[in-house]
Amino acid sequence: MKTPGIAHKIAPDILRRWQSALPFWLSFLLVPLLWFSALMGSWWVLLTPFVTWYLFAALDGVFGLNLDNADPMTPEEDLRWYSLLTIAWVPIQFLTLFGLIAYVAPSDTLNALEKFAIFFGMGVVSGTVGINYSHELMHQRSRHERWLADILLAMVLYSHFRSEHLLVHHRYVGTPRDPVTARYNEGFHRFYPRVLRECWQSAFRAEKEKLAKKDRPWTDLSNPFFRYWALQGAMLLLAMLVGGFAGLLLFLVQAGVAIWQLELVNYVEHYGLTRKHLGEGKYEHVRPCHSWNAAHKVTNWLLINLQRHSDHHYKPDRRFPLLQNYTEADAPQLPYGYPVMTVAAMMPPLWRRMMNPRVRRWRQMYYPEITDWTPYNRAKNPMPR
Repeated sequence: MKTPGIAHKIAPDILRRWQSALPFWLSFLLVPLLWFSALMGSWWVLLTPFVTWYLFAALDGVFGLNLDNADPMTPEEDLRWYSLLTIAWVPIQFLTLFGLIAYVAPSDTLNALEKFAIFFGMGVVSGTVGINYSHELMHQRSRHERWLADILLAMVLYSHFRSEHLLVHHRYVGTPRDPVTARYNEGFHRFYPRVLRECWQSAFRAEKEKLAKKDRPWTDLSNPFFRYWALQGAMLLLAMLVGGFAGLLLFLVQAGVAIWQLELVNYVEHYGLTRKHLGEGKYEHVRPCHSWNAAHKVTNWLLINLQRHSDHHYKPDRRFPLLQNYTEADAPQLPYGYPVMTVAAMMPPLWRRMMNPRVRRWRQMYYPEITDWTPYNRAKNPMPR
């Protein structure tokens, strides 16, 4: 019998069962929801973002926290029902996106505002679920899974996210070289344009430097940016072929919304958390305390444990069912799950009232010896070596 409020270990034999993975397949229910809203029109077109943001936030309040941790030594073969869902999502999102373009773009029964709202909802899904699943896939050793990640990212015109995330973010998180680490007091509306510009630049620079170590120019065909551009071009062309100019515009709407959703989450995940500068461009190693943690059960089902972000940065090679939850003694905790926190991030005064005191407590807890936080706040510490 479980004791409330105490974490329990999940044995490998339980993870092996398809029933244990079933809650994480919750995201697939958003697909019929998208089609229902498109077929019904009218106010129903707002259903998908409403469910994704508000219903899941309410369900988090009902179902509470999940503090249980799987055995991190669980073998890969016991996780097939978990890995299958991220793989299965790729063709389903592809068919949903271009199927909706084929249906909505030429429709005479839907007005322009309704069409926009349907693809706003599509962008919420391709950003909340699709980019998140691509994040899981890009971290795997399987070349097949990494290719699937590229396909998902091409559907939202954000292919460089793979290079930026793997080569820059994980290595430099919490330092001035990581564009994605939101600075203390930096509102989302300042963070967003900065990160759009700097992430592309840092991703391209990282791939260029990687090729330079092999004495190859950036124009070498092994540069993944050529693959990124080809896949993105193919997606744009397909949108045009399926839905004409209107189809292309609708595709761009969902891509823009998806990118916005991704960067909202990026903003939340590391806001104000920095690694200590040890001098001469050296920084401490990444620890669980350098990412915000959230144990809200239903949102972690939807986001395949993305909110266990503290462990993801600590052990980035772990598949999502094995990510560990940390208590407040080891990692800073968000007061609510991502649906609530991302909405709060869009309102900087509310966000600062909610999060700045938590950042200050985190600083006092982990770095009481640092008396001047100005270089950290402004990302003016030396660039990491």
